[in-house]
Amino acid sequence: MVRHGLKMEYLMDQDKDCIFCKIANPPAGGEEERKLEYSDDEIVAFPSIAPKAKVHLLIVPKRHITSIDELTDEDALIVGKMIIVAKKLAQEKGISGGYKLIFNAGKYQEIKHLHLHLLGGSDLGSIA
Repeated sequence: MVRHGLKMEYLMDQDKDCIFCKIANPPAGGEEERKLEYSDDEIVAFPSIAPKAKVHLLIVPKRHITSIDELTDEDALIVGKMIIVAKKLAQEKGISGGYKLIFNAGKYQEIKHLHLHLLGGSDLGSIA
């Protein structure tokens, strides 16, 4: 079953209090939907509200996965797809000279929903 282009399996696997779940699964035509840089059935990407580089996008699965620490073998495809989406967005944004992809976990992860940071377009030397 599909609702607004979203598979029902993802609707059932959401955390109603998670800000990234709300952003990743916006109502059709809603304000959050207009802020998305990328969206498909499984993944969205949007700008960071606290950018650390000229380009700082967050690539987020629509299904709630708390952290890298929660990943299972079944999640390999979604994590791989997140990286491929990041590569495509870097190309679309015209990032040249390199970029960084960062997953945070544990005490370094502010939002408890798996997300990949795409950073580029400026000197990233101080960003680990």
